[in-house]
Amino acid sequence: MVDRRQMLVATGAALGATSLFGIGKVMGKELGHMSPIGFAVPAGVVDSHCHIFNPEKFAYSPKRKYTPPPATVQDLQRFHAALHVHRTVLVQPSVYGTDNACLVDALGQLGKDARGIAVIDKGFSGQQLDDLAGAGVVGVRINLEVGKDRDFNSAIARFEQTVETLRGKPLIVQVYAALPVLADLAQRIQIQPHQVVIDHFGLAKAADGPEQGGMSALIGMMQSRKVFVKLSGPYQISLQKPGYADTAAIGSTLVQASPDQVIWGSDWPHTGGSERPANAKPTDIEAFRSEDEGRNFALVKSWAPQAAQRHKLLVENATRLFGFGSRTA
Repeated sequence: MVDRRQMLVATGAALGATSLFGIGKVMGKELGHMSPIGFAVPAGVVDSHCHIFNPEKFAYSPKRKYTPPPATVQDLQRFHAALHVHRTVLVQPSVYGTDNACLVDALGQLGKDARGIAVIDKGFSGQQLDDLAGAGVVGVRINLEVGKDRDFNSAIARFEQTVETLRGKPLIVQVYAALPVLADLAQRIQIQPHQVVIDHFGLAKAADGPEQGGMSALIGMMQSRKVFVKLSGPYQISLQKPGYADTAAIGSTLVQASPDQVIWGSDWPHTGGSERPANAKPTDIEAFRSEDEGRNFALVKSWAPQAAQRHKLLVENATRLFGFGSRTA
């Protein structure tokens, strides 16, 4: 009997046999300078948000909005070793659309210490969802932000379609959307059956502080224990490069409000690093951000000043949510 994971991977690899990057060796994501982290990193840290890009083996979607360079499993492992991170949640990036073969391949390489968040559409069958779950996928992502889709009716339709497609299967629903959209979705999120994860601080604007519109709705969803929020990618909400110090107020507010519902993610390898010219095409290769990984990780102490808070943020909450310890292969 052919392993279903191998079938998923083989399909994507066949499509990627002729890559836009050619057949020569392409450099992956290098590990740059790292500042001291500044706190004792606990055992069992979960990076709940990172991506793999392997265009030499798995071709990007022709409908993608941008074209990143490679960032492989081996690159990710070097990064995690430097930070003393032990577990990984890979998130399907938008450039692969609903072809999750690269994600499945990476999960196979990483084994029991990895989980995946896939992207699906309404055409996915129950068997396809079961195959993804068998490969280590624990949730699906709704991305409303890459296309800047901030229409309320569109957001509702996408969310309800995803819930319907899951047909009650015990998968997490992950949402990447602007804070006003999340506030509009709050009631629908509360009444559906799945655990929900919100990306990147709910895209609260650091400059506007914790009193900005939408924060109370986000905190209310967290306190209902239906919703987890990722404290991930500080540059997603801050313009204060390179230290992103103004994220402290947002991060600490979320930690204090609901310490059991926050999880940390690196957002490695940090897409969106180039200022796109007005005439840029989606096929133009867009460099990753140049980030000081140690300095970004050190921000955790400003969001969660107490060691017990940091342990929940970095280890306990994500271990429980993503089911680490329950997968044997």
